[in-house]
Amino acid sequence: MTGRGRDGSSGAVAAESDSDSDSPVRSSRVARRRDRRKTEIVRTAIGILAVGGYQGMNLEDVAEQTDIAKATLYHYFRSKDELVAAALEVLTEEVLTRLAQRAAEVGDGTATVLLGALVDEQVRIVTETAPEVATVFSWPRSWPQTFQESMKEMRRRHDAVFRRVVERGVTDGEFTCPDIDVAMQCLHGILNQSSVWMRPDAHADDMADVRAAVVACALRLFV
Repeated sequence: MTGRGRDGSSGAVAAESDSDSDSPVRSSRVARRRDRRKTEIVRTAIGILAVGGYQGMNLEDVAEQTDIAKATLYHYFRSKDELVAAALEVLTEEVLTRLAQRAAEVGDGTATVLLGALVDEQVRIVTETAPEVATVFSWPRSWPQTFQESMKEMRRRHDAVFRRVVERGVTDGEFTCPDIDVAMQCLHGILNQSSVWMRPDAHADDMADVRAAVVACALRLFV
């Protein structure tokens, strides 16, 4: 049974209206919880990928480490490959964001200053703040062919950040670089190798000095 309010309106209608006003709030809360759980799943997958690569990751371990049932995991990601793709994209975007932030800090500096800052930031990422970036992307040969093209595209996006600065330096006459492609390959070799050479246990006391030396060596490719 439903009564009527003093204005003659049905109490049931009023209750329905209240429920409707709460619905977007509840929906937003559910969405936030889902996003948090999805982020947790991706971060867990990244950690496992960093240790064992694609072959060493399985959904059972991801579910166990995030304390959810494997069946629940499929509500967020339909397959292992979909989860891996999300993990790779998150890592790529995080690196590109960090590099963009560092470039913004430099502002209108010269190409040499900007390139040095970008190299410094990349080395910090792979050796100190997010070493999982280096380890995850060092496994591509053991991954299925389906990931080869997407990983190449991620590498191209990363390469473009540095390449634009180099091309600007060459155009402005600041860099002397007969072959940009060769120089870029050498630069990425330095960046990739830094994660192997600059181990915290070997350079814990002088990491900043060693990083500065790596930056100086990288710049000699262009200046």
